[in-house]
Amino acid sequence: MKKITRITNGRVIDPANNRDEINDLWITDGVITSPLPGKETSTIDASGLIVAPGLIDIHVHLREPGQSHKETISSATRAAAAGGFTSLVAMPNTTPTADSAATITLIKEKAAREACVNIFCTGALTKGIKGEELAPYGSLINAGVVALTDDGHCIQNHELMRRAVEYARMFDLPVMDHCQDYAVVGDGIMHEGEWSLRLGIPGWPRAGEELIVARNIMLAELCDSPIHCQHISSGGSVRLLREARSRGVKISGEVCPHHIALTDAELAAFDSNFKMNPPLRAQEDIEAIIEGIADGTLTILCSDHAPHAAYEKEVEIDHAPFGITGLETEFSIFHDILVHKRKAIDLPRLIALYTSEPASLLKLNRGTLSLGAPADVTLINASMDWTFDKSASASLSKNTPFHGHTWRGRAVRTLVAGDTIWCLP
Repeated sequence: MKKITRITNGRVIDPANNRDEINDLWITDGVITSPLPGKETSTIDASGLIVAPGLIDIHVHLREPGQSHKETISSATRAAAAGGFTSLVAMPNTTPTADSAATITLIKEKAAREACVNIFCTGALTKGIKGEELAPYGSLINAGVVALTDDGHCIQNHELMRRAVEYARMFDLPVMDHCQDYAVVGDGIMHEGEWSLRLGIPGWPRAGEELIVARNIMLAELCDSPIHCQHISSGGSVRLLREARSRGVKISGEVCPHHIALTDAELAAFDSNFKMNPPLRAQEDIEAIIEGIADGTLTILCSDHAPHAAYEKEVEIDHAPFGITGLETEFSIFHDILVHKRKAIDLPRLIALYTSEPASLLKLNRGTLSLGAPADVTLINASMDWTFDKSASASLSKNTPFHGHTWRGRAVRTLVAGDTIWCLP
């Protein structure tokens, strides 16, 4: 007997099909279908809720294999489901590095057993993500990677980066790059500016990001192949991307919630939960990033979910690792700031930045409610105010700067292949 679910009375927003209407959504055996009146169905009442394609996060550190004291595929995907996410794109800085078909296969097999959401793997650009020798892209692609990146590291040799982009172009695969010029950044820990001077903490200048963004623009144009710049934090990077995209260069950028919600002033308490790479910057950078989201320069939102165990973060700020968790809070932060408070974009555009845009970049069969598509669905209460309590987080790690913060808007139910995998109690 067919398993049929009808989601009724919700506001269906499907940016991939320019759909925004009050209507029902039908799911049959895990796939979006036409109405099947008269058939025995289970019903989900979505009155007052948004019915959206399952949200996609293209920048997540799952930590497995090799770092399961920080996070596991099981715990990370449960956190994702609680944040409204049905698909995650895993970064390759695992132990061992995801630079071989064997490691990709290991991750995919473990995800098939333990993940409650879809997991898509990226492969490393270079062996060991050391920036010295290209990884075996052919075998990585045969193993099913959706992009190539050395995230957490950045290839400093421009000639090697050029060859990486040309090699990836042969397989029609995008390159995603962590933009950091090591020589300029040096030992920088926080944004170089007034607060780094006041606190005596080594500075991480904007130019350390912007130089690599400019490099990537030139290589994307030279190679006629897409490069995606990860976690943009600098207003100067936004300006560079805007100009290049206006000329048709295949360059894109993403934004993480902390880079529009917090400034470098938060480091005044020397709290390592505010230490991330790239760092929190100044209010003027926030304004430029929000403008870039509003005008279409920045096309994807994500978390850069980077869990660390408490003992790793509870040390002097110089020695603490970079990174914070974010899967359970990111959508709410972006909705609260971009849609509710700043009105920089509307709700359909916010959903597009989490669905059709990342699906288009990585050529994923996700992020849409089209007939025949996998029935990954997120139900959202856009008027709900809620407060995040890190002690209730599904993530193994609690390194978040957002404990006790309140936002407007939250995912309240998450479905993968038509099955509810999480629902707000």
